[in-house]
Amino acid sequence: MSDKAPVSVVVPEKHSPKPARESRGLGSGTLLGWLFLLPALIMLTVLVAYPIVWTLLRSMFGADGWSDFVGIDNYKELFTDDDTFTALKNNLIWVLVVPVVVTALGLIFAVLTERVRFATAFKLIVFMPMAVSMLAAGIIFRLVYDRDPDQGVANAAITSVHDMFSEGAPYPGARPRPNADLGPQGGGFVTKAATDPGGIAMLPLVALPADKVPGDALDAKPGVAPTGGLGGVVWLDFAKGNAGAAGKVDPGEKGLPGVEVEAVRNGKSVGHATTGKDGSFTMPASAVKDGPVQLRLTEANFAKSFGGYDWLGPNLITSAIIGAYIWMWAGFAMVLIAAGLAAIPRDALEAARVDGATEWQVFRRVTVPLLAPVLVVVMVTLVINVLKIFDLVYIISLGSSQKEANVLALQLYIASFGGGNNQGLGSAIGILLFLLVLPAMLFNIRRFRRENR
Repeated sequence: MSDKAPVSVVVPEKHSPKPARESRGLGSGTLLGWLFLLPALIMLTVLVAYPIVWTLLRSMFGADGWSDFVGIDNYKELFTDDDTFTALKNNLIWVLVVPVVVTALGLIFAVLTERVRFATAFKLIVFMPMAVSMLAAGIIFRLVYDRDPDQGVANAAITSVHDMFSEGAPYPGARPRPNADLGPQGGGFVTKAATDPGGIAMLPLVALPADKVPGDALDAKPGVAPTGGLGGVVWLDFAKGNAGAAGKVDPGEKGLPGVEVEAVRNGKSVGHATTGKDGSFTMPASAVKDGPVQLRLTEANFAKSFGGYDWLGPNLITSAIIGAYIWMWAGFAMVLIAAGLAAIPRDALEAARVDGATEWQVFRRVTVPLLAPVLVVVMVTLVINVLKIFDLVYIISLGSSQKEANVLALQLYIASFGGGNNQGLGSAIGILLFLLVLPAMLFNIRRFRRENR
């Protein structure tokens, strides 16, 4: 055995290096970050925070300025003024209709472009209106919605389709010669005096363009009264050079064929006739067996031809402006949704088809749920945008129908600068608009934070 004692080995402790003291100089990440953010913070303060605070304070004063403190009276007026109430109602229509329609159209276009040739050209055409300013679009659609079918594209298309299925009245705009024995009744005309059995009724008309006289019309000739009945003639009482006697059939004056004539007694129709090519007509004895009758030229002879719709009138103005907005923004929705569609895994779609799903089921149960985040982005963006809509409404509705098309942004302008000269009320409308937009902004912020996590 060895007499040597065991030698103990001391292992030195490992010490982790002490962290260097954080630098508090210019190179500090936090300080450097704030320095880079400072210009943006100044811009936000000047351009966003200050105007919001100033507008909130100004909304508590009246039209006379800072010396006219009114408290919340401007906000009370918001909900009692008819113009502001109309603007609120129209803004509600915009928010409920436009984002849904534009998003749906964008979704349809994005899906269809994956299945058609020349998809790029189609996307370019649909997206092209986004390159047009609101001012230019407003001017364009004022022309599109023109009441005259010869100028307005919308009414020209509608009247063309309508005329394919309806012939219209044969003599629109025609009227009796002044001092003739015809007076207005509804949309037609009726004789002032009754015609006895065996009599001949002379019914002259004027104000009919030459191109409205049928080409097969013959020279006017009074109809010969049948036994116990009566006769008459309807003709264009106008000769070239304004020659001839008024109320008499002169040589060369044309009869008006196809005019509907009714025999009327005590307001009830007792007989009916249609003029021939020479404008003559006869009523049978059965129509006048109980005595004299009045003769009525029915409204169907003179009703003006269908000229389309008054798109810029008070009843359709909001719908017309919404149509113009959809034309502009459908391309925006299509491009965003198409980008989201391109990112969808094709394996999921093919797996659904292999499992026997139809294309409609694939679209409804696979494509749409996977596109939900993109659809939400588009919807929220459009909600914010339509709440602030101004220029398109201002340009298209410029005139008598502007009151019916009013929206909050337009009412803000009118109240402050467009004749109202009440910046206190305008500021209150601005604060209301801010509060309406705020939920959509907060929703976007929460969504961005959730995606970052």
